[in-house]
Amino acid sequence: MATLRELKARIGSVASSEKITGAMKMISSAKMHKAEQALRQLKPYRSQVETIIANLLSADVDFASPLLESREVKNIALVVLGSDDGLCGAYNVNIYKQLVVKLDELRSRHPEANVTILPVGSKIAKQVVKLGDSRVKVDINTGVDSKSDEEAVKIFTAAMRDSFMSGQYDLVVSLSTHYYSVSRQRIESRQILPVEASSLSGNNTGVTIKPYIFEPSARAIVDSVLPLFQLAVMQDLFTQNRASEQAARVMAMQSANDNAKKLLEQLRLEYNKLRQQSITNELLDIVGGQVR
Repeated sequence: MATLRELKARIGSVASSEKITGAMKMISSAKMHKAEQALRQLKPYRSQVETIIANLLSADVDFASPLLESREVKNIALVVLGSDDGLCGAYNVNIYKQLVVKLDELRSRHPEANVTILPVGSKIAKQVVKLGDSRVKVDINTGVDSKSDEEAVKIFTAAMRDSFMSGQYDLVVSLSTHYYSVSRQRIESRQILPVEASSLSGNNTGVTIKPYIFEPSARAIVDSVLPLFQLAVMQDLFTQNRASEQAARVMAMQSANDNAKKLLEQLRLEYNKLRQQSITNELLDIVGGQVR
């Protein structure tokens, strides 16, 4: 049985842990709200780009772009977004499980293709390394991580676009966590390149199309707008990932804080019982001495 001193030390340790988890929850919550704000700020820009493309797609003009062209898939790039920090529960574990499922799906659809996994985030990168084999390559890009700013994301997106245009990759897909709320996030996959026409006009079905004169040409406008659309999509993925990571950390810290409170209550109850028993024994000793 533990002594009063040992119980008191354990109570102090658990109480400190409770304060730490509470503080970490507040910090993660603030970061999550910051990411939510970034998502709200990104939405009007992306919506405007999609509206421009929706007008182009609905107008009676002919245009083409290398970013829209599908070709035989021999090399696939799979961008996986995770976290660089821990203490976010099963966040990276769940992403890894879905990555294995997605990898099997790509192999079944394109059995002759080689897959290059591009992990973003040191935690997920450590797990992804074990998936490498003769047909699967893991390429860790040190220039980008889950905390990268807009400029780093822009450079990363341009590199993906250049790799697709040069024929290094025939298909670029992503796997990341979509943020819905603090208690709800979902791991989703998206085709980045070639850009799918359905993704360009899917959110603008209600756009009223008016007659336009395109200058200098529809092709030139598409060539300018499509990279902007792709960049907006990638920035959205990175921001969604940051918000989801912080939401997972908020929930993990809340769970840890609740467990610490329960343990603290149990330890205090045990301490009070042991203290009461010690006082009772001392009183019995005093009474027994007086009787003798």
